[in-house]
Amino acid sequence: MATIDKVRVLVVGDSGVGKSSLTHLISQQAPIGNPSWTIGCSVEVKLHEYKEGTPHQKTYFIELWDIGGSSSHRNTRSVFYTPTHGIILVHDLTNRKSQQNLQKWLAEVLNKEGNSKSRNNSFEDFDPETFVGSTQIPILVIGTKLDLASQVRTQPHRRTSTIAEECGADDIFLDCRQTRSLAAGTSSSVKLSRFFDKVIERRFYNREGLNPYSDRRRLVPASSPKFYHND
Repeated sequence: MATIDKVRVLVVGDSGVGKSSLTHLISQQAPIGNPSWTIGCSVEVKLHEYKEGTPHQKTYFIELWDIGGSSSHRNTRSVFYTPTHGIILVHDLTNRKSQQNLQKWLAEVLNKEGNSKSRNNSFEDFDPETFVGSTQIPILVIGTKLDLASQVRTQPHRRTSTIAEECGADDIFLDCRQTRSLAAGTSSSVKLSRFFDKVIERRFYNREGLNPYSDRRRLVPASSPKFYHND
């Protein structure tokens, strides 16, 4: 059997936002029965078809690293941050503070990746666009508990995540207790698949002189896959 390449995607956000429920839904295509608090890190694995339906289709493992969000573990959880091939930022749609804290989570992860601009641990002047532009790490923002948000707000879909706008990332709103939230063909499923494709491209394929979405050019694996910087 041929070896299947893998990528590591960090799933970060405050405690209680539903990261474990989300990773289980993504990997198992079913809601989790009894979610528990994550201490340290738990890993779910998903098989993903890269560029499905094209001549470049290939199977990869997506490792979803669900990082415990307790502030008491901040100094120890950084051991899970290397390597980072993609980041899913998770917030609770009924908790605005959890959305605001996504900037701190992104800065924490990228600081571990060696970005000197966050080493002073000051988040007041945090610029997600600058960080993302310098690291090229694909990012996806997911708001959970959509079912609860609809009970306390009108038109919760209109609440666009600020950090998603600043990072140029896709924004998804989900009810992780419903399988149909990520059913094939839904906009959320398409965005998630597109995000995984981006993670794989950054990890395994050379971007120089290459348009990965054009069938007129052949994807060439990079000899030493790393994070790429802007030319």
